[in-house]
Amino acid sequence: MDDDTRTRALLRLIHAGGAAAPRRRLLEDSDGVAAALARGPDAWRAAGLDDLQRASLSRDSAAVDASHHWLDAAPGRHLLGWDHPDYPALLRRMPAPPLALFVEGRPEGLWRAGIAVVGSRAPTSGGRDTAAAFARHFAAAGFAVVSGLASGIDAAAHLAVLDAEGDTVAVLGSGIDVPYPRSNLRLHARIVEAGTVVSEYPPGTPARREQFPSRNRIVAGLSLGTLVVEAAQRSGALITARLAADAGREVFAVPGSIHNPMARGCHRLLRDGAALVESPDEVTGALTAVAGELADALRGRLCAPTQGGGTILNTAEASAIGAVPDADADYNRLWHALGHDPTGMDELVGRSGLTVARASAMLLTMELDGRVTSAHGRYSRKS
Repeated sequence: MDDDTRTRALLRLIHAGGAAAPRRRLLEDSDGVAAALARGPDAWRAAGLDDLQRASLSRDSAAVDASHHWLDAAPGRHLLGWDHPDYPALLRRMPAPPLALFVEGRPEGLWRAGIAVVGSRAPTSGGRDTAAAFARHFAAAGFAVVSGLASGIDAAAHLAVLDAEGDTVAVLGSGIDVPYPRSNLRLHARIVEAGTVVSEYPPGTPARREQFPSRNRIVAGLSLGTLVVEAAQRSGALITARLAADAGREVFAVPGSIHNPMARGCHRLLRDGAALVESPDEVTGALTAVAGELADALRGRLCAPTQGGGTILNTAEASAIGAVPDADADYNRLWHALGHDPTGMDELVGRSGLTVARASAMLLTMELDGRVTSAHGRYSRKS
């Protein structure tokens, strides 16, 4: 079955709306999303889909066409269903993971070891500077910085990483093409160009208050740990921290003055058991071992069967990048395509003959093994 048929089937499942759990259950019980739709109304009912969902699944719609058009309208746009092998492993482990993710930019960024940096939309100048300093350090240490593209701490973290030529992931609480707030439109464009933007909401979906807690669970789910820099007593950042803790992820908080109302949320987290941190090294040191587990998961993905029935690697020795055995033809081609000067993905694909998906996944595991470095989507061998 071709990719376009699978994509349209997944879009129909997404636009059916309603509770996500029955739709995930339908996928679990089927051999792919197209097979799930082909099973018909009786199977849909057995999976728990309600009348409105079943009626929507039975036909294409203008909304499906619009989402399909968005995916086809520009390069770098992707749709990852919950059953897709490239669906991020960390997010899959969260309770109620999104049925699918719309992605624009570099989808491999979703597999990078990430740290969420969140906080107030109206921080103090000191809080904004702290967020930027921590984010720059995380980027220099090889971590992606994940946040929600909100004003304040989120924007400061994203900007600091972009300026440091690191990797950042922006999770939207609106459609993938509807950045919110609108004042961050330029920041959104910069992240599309050099990082990763992701949303569970289809293109065109406006920002609504009830969607932001769902956005926060993705921020927490994509990250090994969550750092809260400044937050009031009632703050979305505290929701992100709680969701991270509930999922067994690390939570860190920066203490502040007892006279600063933006520090009260952090102090509440500290009373509840979050780790008090005063330097970014304390965060990266605590997460290094966990990042190794993510590298192992990525290697497993690289050695796993693809949707087309083949494998991304010909051997399980995915970490032996420096002396790639002759049997690893794909790795050999990509390694020889790399030089010591930064090279863009298009040129690497042209030199190696690999697909973008294979090359991206291989480059990421090379980075995790410390043999390749990247900046703004350009790759080179690490000296």
